[in-house]
Amino acid sequence: QVQLVESGGGLVQAGGSLRLSCTASGSFFSINAMRWYRQAPGKQRELVAAVTKGGNTTYADSVQGRFIISRDNAKNTAYLQMNSLKPEDTAAYYCNADFDLTGRGRDYRYWGQGTQVTVSS
Repeated sequence: QVQLVESGGGLVQAGGSLRLSCTASGSFFSINAMRWYRQAPGKQRELVAAVTKGGNTTYADSVQGRFIISRDNAKNTAYLQMNSLKPEDTAAYYCNADFDLTGRGRDYRYWGQGTQVTVSS
């Protein structure tokens, strides 16, 4: 059973910072891409940032220059450092990752349960 657990959400004032963590546990061979998504009330879930196993990163235009995604492969953990937060960043933030469960090169995608980020103006 593979599990992703997010942490680090909370309430912060505009201009502040938060660091989210996403830790994988369970039985798997390796983790390939890891991603952060967010979903605000009444809106579709959107991709915020992604990081490959090798450390290559991509960002949504709305967070470019403010958010930094990283990962520690030894700890099976991805991070999202969020700086200069804005009220429009308020959302539930979800982690997902692609797991190679057996070493045979087929990926399975799992999601975490989400963590709430609220930015007050």
